[in-house]
Amino acid sequence: MYAYEGAFSDEEVQEWLDRQISRYQKWGFGLWAVILKETDEMIGQCGLTMQPWKGEEVLEIGYLFNRMYWHKGYAAEAAKACKKYAFEILKANEVCSIIRDSNIASQKVAMRNGMCVKDSWIKHYRGVDMPHDRYVAVRSIKMDRTNRQPWH
Repeated sequence: MYAYEGAFSDEEVQEWLDRQISRYQKWGFGLWAVILKETDEMIGQCGLTMQPWKGEEVLEIGYLFNRMYWHKGYAAEAAKACKKYAFEILKANEVCSIIRDSNIASQKVAMRNGMCVKDSWIKHYRGVDMPHDRYVAVRSIKMDRTNRQPWH
């Protein structure tokens, strides 16, 4: 819970769970459990959510892993799969990851996922001003060679 300035209280956990259920009801997607195949252990979560950003909602790839599984490539692998899902299944034109400016590890995951910083914003959470950067990837549109029409 490094990015959130500490662990959630029981009440905050319940609010978080309620938000996830609400997201699935509204959008049909949300955060997914990341399970280590070798042990069937849940090692984190990664998925797509709609997040507020400067007065609008943006499609975000979010990831949160147990510290013992950091720096092993799991977040990057899961984030890439989420980007593919966003572009191929949801047909999104753009997907982002909103990352605190001090969270270097998550920034590296976003860059490995082909994202670049597009803009910044200060979020206020738990009485702390938290600068965040929005890393963005845009779906590429290729041209159909036979009739020069864009296809995805």
